[in-house]
Amino acid sequence: MFGIVRRLSEKPGWRIGLALLLICVGLFVGKARAEEDSVQFANKIEVGRDAIFHDVVCFFCSVNVEGTVNGDVLVFFGNVRIDGHANHDVVDFFGTVQAADDANVGQNLLSFLGSVRLGERVTVGKDLVVMFGSLHEASSATHGGDRLVFPGWIFWGPLLVIVLGVSFVVSEFRSQRRRRMLRGY
Repeated sequence: MFGIVRRLSEKPGWRIGLALLLICVGLFVGKARAEEDSVQFANKIEVGRDAIFHDVVCFFCSVNVEGTVNGDVLVFFGNVRIDGHANHDVVDFFGTVQAADDANVGQNLLSFLGSVRLGERVTVGKDLVVMFGSLHEASSATHGGDRLVFPGWIFWGPLLVIVLGVSFVVSEFRSQRRRRMLRGY
């Protein structure tokens, strides 16, 4: 195998032939076509009323869906507003998910360390999960799967106790070192 490669590399026109072959193959390969995906960093994503997106991913920004998102909506440190249809999962970390009246989430809705507000006649196809946040939903909002809500105090309460305990221990350790140092003078 390596002998063939070595003999080919010794011939002067092998590189030109390989380049022409790759160009010919490239001419006959079609472009991959898919619905529009959007990935943004610190830049708001707007899905217009007549727009159709596949996946929407946003870091440190917000997503406003008035049209249709056929894939997932994933937001880190931002908010999601759904006026139209999100046909798959909606996941938000450290932000607010707000679904206006008659909005639709096709699969799961997950909010982690944030809040969820569901308007009148909002449907969530499968599970509704709010981890360490709050849920405010209208009585006409429905979901097809489980509804799981862990309030924020379950996370923030123990975290506050741990932070206060560590700060107390550090403060006592520093004051003890200070007293020892002053005794030495």
